Amino acid sequence: MIKMKLGLIGDNILSSSAPAFHVKAAQQHNIELSYELIIPKRSGMDFTAALDYAKNAGLRGINVTLPYKEEAFQQAQTAEQHTQKLGALNTICFDGDILSGFNTDFTGFLKSYQNIRGSQPAGNVLLIGAGGVGRSVAFALLELGVSKIWLFDKNPERACHLTDALNRQKHDIAWTIAEDLPERVNGVLKCSPAGMYGYASLPFAQSAFPADFDWAFDAVYQPVETSFKKLATARQAEFISGFDLFFWQGVDAFRIFTGQEIKDVASLRLALFEKVHHSTQAGQADQV
Repeated sequence: MIKMKLGLIGDNILSSSAPAFHVKAAQQHNIELSYELIIPKRSGMDFTAALDYAKNAGLRGINVTLPYKEEAFQQAQTAEQHTQKLGALNTICFDGDILSGFNTDFTGFLKSYQNIRGSQPAGNVLLIGAGGVGRSVAFALLELGVSKIWLFDKNPERACHLTDALNRQKHDIAWTIAEDLPERVNGVLKCSPAGMYGYASLPFAQSAFPADFDWAFDAVYQPVETSFKKLATARQAEFISGFDLFFWQGVDAFRIFTGQEIKDVASLRLALFEKVHHSTQAGQADQV
């Protein structure tokens, strides 16, 4: 039996479903897998020290979550063109002294969108959150026929950095502040931690959201029923769950770590969804 060690670096990950995902996937391939949660803020480490710890502990690779996805980009080599452009990554493999970085949020969101909306263009969208996952989703939108992006983040400097990066790829991207949010868009995407345990339920007042939109995405998947999902459903918008992103980015990460495609995607998805739903009922809330 093959043995492998993986891990996750992040600050709010105690109830993450990433360990269950990779352990269950490994069982399909006769891999004995352990998965460690590495929390820098609890252990007094910075991200670089946490990365060194993972490497020296013999891990094959790590997943990275907030708030370290952009910092991770500075630490690893990236061969994929889309990862080089977007400036954030969530997956690192250790190959001797070489750290290879990937962004499966980008590919995972593409699959999530296409599974729900097919080839429909994204249209004009409001994107809330310019952090690591927001950057990944923004660049994925450029592949999905987006016409215009209104970008909102509570950190204006971070929003401007992402806007500049997007404009280098496509020139009709707009950044706006909360007071100038559009009244009508095709899609609203919430890539902020609002709705997670310990955070406000919405990034701003419900009345500030566009009055009308056709589709929506929430990066938070625990709890399953977020306040934003309820808002989007009430406005009859087609909804893409953060669980979809979590699942498909995990499928891509597992292939990167092991070199193997998951054999039974459907059964793994069902098992993971049941676990996430149970965790939600137990009052846990977190995000990979």
